Amino acid sequence: MISQQKKYTPDQAIPKAKQYCAYQERCHSEVKNKLFEFGLNKNEVDELLSLLISEDYLNEQRFAIHFAGGKFRMKHWGKVKIKYELKKKQVSEYCIKKALAEIDEEDYHKTLQKLFEEKLRTLKSEKNIFIKKRKLQDHLMQKGYETDLIRELIKENF
Repeated sequence: MISQQKKYTPDQAIPKAKQYCAYQERCHSEVKNKLFEFGLNKNEVDELLSLLISEDYLNEQRFAIHFAGGKFRMKHWGKVKIKYELKKKQVSEYCIKKALAEIDEEDYHKTLQKLFEEKLRTLKSEKNIFIKKRKLQDHLMQKGYETDLIRELIKENF
């Protein structure tokens, strides 16, 4: 069964869109999709997006910085994964660069080291050094850390 989304006029959609943006930082593509769900046409969506941007309800750079910081702090994602996810959300390259630059390099390396040590503890029973290194590398790459940083860390520790 398909749920019937209520259709709104542009005037009805404005407060809903503002509330949607005020609740948490949103990227342009999320808001655009929401506005289309409201039953608005392309011109109405573009106008409303402009309004939301001009009134600072919508700010792609602010979204990218919050997104990157949150995913790094809470989920310990690396920059590769953060960049990939931001690109999926159609965030501009400029905003992605700004967001990644906000991540403190020292914290980034400490987090990578911590993830490395945590994974290493889970691999105590693994006797084969090559399998152990491979599992460490795969785990850290899956978290989104750069290959050269991972290899450097493995080289220092083995």
